[in-house]
Amino acid sequence: MNIKNTTNDHLKMPDFWVYILYCINNRFYTGYTVELNRRYYTHVQGKGAKYTRSFRPLFLAQVWPIFGKKYQAMQVERFIKKLNKQEKERLIHSPLSLEILFGEHNL
Repeated sequence: MNIKNTTNDHLKMPDFWVYILYCINNRFYTGYTVELNRRYYTHVQGKGAKYTRSFRPLFLAQVWPIFGKKYQAMQVERFIKKLNKQEKERLIHSPLSLEILFGEHNL
């Protein structure tokens, strides 16, 4: 799993995306997907996750490309979901700090 662009990564689409949505209730929703645009609009239309059907997203707060396996995207998602709101806000404002936590070659 790699978040950094190496020589050929700029030509390759990420295998997965981990994202944080800012929702109408002033809270965050975290998820992962293969197709970011499609998944985002599914949430906006109220057809996504149960949470975003009740609390529609206002915007994408942050996104991380994941070059790796599904379980790796799930690990990052689970890590973010365990954070409190203030920790998520710090992560949103310093997205590369996630790379530090997981190591530059693990995201």
